[in-house]
Amino acid sequence: MNLLTWLIVLPALSFFLLLLLPKSMSGNAKYIALGLSLAIFVMSLGLLGPVLANPGAPSFEINEPWIEQPAIRYHIALDGLSLWLVILSTFLTPLCVLISWNHIKDRVKEYYAFLLLLEVGVIGVFASMDLFLFYVFWELTLVPMYFLIGIWGHDRRIYATLKFFLYTMAGSVLMLAAILYLYSLTGTFDYPVIQQLLASGRVALTPHVEALLFFAFFIAFAIKVPLWPLHTWLPDAHVEAPTAGSVMLASVMLKMGTYGIARFCLPLFGGAARQYAGPIAACAIIGIIVGALVAMVQPNMKKLVAYSSVSHLGFVVLGIFSFNQQGLDGAVYQMLNHGVSTGALFMLVGMLYERQHSLEIKSYGGVATVAPHLTTLFLITTLASIGLPLLNNFIGEFLILQGAAIANFNWAVGAAVGVILSACYMLWMFQRAFLGKTPHDVAHHVTEINLREFVAVAPLVILMVWMGTATQTFLPSISGANKIVLEQTRPANVEVAHHNAR
Repeated sequence: MNLLTWLIVLPALSFFLLLLLPKSMSGNAKYIALGLSLAIFVMSLGLLGPVLANPGAPSFEINEPWIEQPAIRYHIALDGLSLWLVILSTFLTPLCVLISWNHIKDRVKEYYAFLLLLEVGVIGVFASMDLFLFYVFWELTLVPMYFLIGIWGHDRRIYATLKFFLYTMAGSVLMLAAILYLYSLTGTFDYPVIQQLLASGRVALTPHVEALLFFAFFIAFAIKVPLWPLHTWLPDAHVEAPTAGSVMLASVMLKMGTYGIARFCLPLFGGAARQYAGPIAACAIIGIIVGALVAMVQPNMKKLVAYSSVSHLGFVVLGIFSFNQQGLDGAVYQMLNHGVSTGALFMLVGMLYERQHSLEIKSYGGVATVAPHLTTLFLITTLASIGLPLLNNFIGEFLILQGAAIANFNWAVGAAVGVILSACYMLWMFQRAFLGKTPHDVAHHVTEINLREFVAVAPLVILMVWMGTATQTFLPSISGANKIVLEQTRPANVEVAHHNAR
């Protein structure tokens, strides 16, 4: 087995190890989960060298038969598009264990087991090069998140988890139908083979069929993003999820949607993607503005951050459908930026909740007086989220706006409104919660950040600065992979396929 396979197998083995842990030892589950997840993260750093050396080509590739009939293969690989998303997943898992340390008191071993099972699913999604294998991992991620919200969530957890599950399943059924249709045409689920057959014209799609297949994939991914108007499941899921569930949902699982659009929708159905880029960009811009406006009036901190995700991920979709290097580079970079900054926001909001047992902004005020270090970390994260220069989100948003302006200047104007609004709702929330006179209740319950919490959130704050100043650590590998994606979606390929179809 190569390193990438080990990164899928080890979390799976860890899941079973924790489930089989005797009940008398369940108190040790968090120590075992932390040790194993840290080891998996350290191992994942070994992926960097080969992928960075050649980001446009598949690295750590394994392509072996799995099921003979139908022809399903265990085909996994990494390139510059998926590398950083895998590392983000392995990086966040031990941090999620740390922030859950004292908060989870019931069914402890099962909780950490599901966190590690979620890691299996997301790494598998980003690594899969067989469409059926991709679908298996895609559906696998639903199982641990369903239980994380449904068992360890807040008061309306059952409603939220069912809504999340049903929305995602509805889109997944469409994607499965499209995958099976492609198999009936090509006789394989192997993604590079299907892509080559379509690009060469040996398997041709009429424009009508291509559009149907594109939307079958796109709707599944758009629900996961979530793109307006398919976003209504997200705020409920975030508000009811435990802190670690919100972190993994926002930082990693939402990126499965944007990754799927860039990885599969564009190269397979480039003609339809370009044809419908205008309406999709309009949905993205509406999501940017509506998400920001709704976030501005939220009384609940978690719901405010959730709606900010709708706005920020609208930028990512806009960048993808700009169909140029700047827009696509910014979109992928913003996937990582959002994972870091919004993950940190949910961690910090969770820390406040553990102290005050309330997510309402009005329950706070003057937190800076009693917890200055916690306030400093929250302020840096807030500034990163609104795109302050020298912090990570600025680079991603700048590239996306540049790409959008190249494609259609009006897109950039509309999206820029969202940048202004994000500063309004984030800074207003910070002002109400952290500044001003400190109520007695806040002074009594809200304490300074402790060492464990600092160790969990500080790496994310460091990354915000690093990604905002040392962008060449990440962008060359992302650009190398995106260049290939854009070549695969260039109009010449599409015209050949449509000519042969006619």
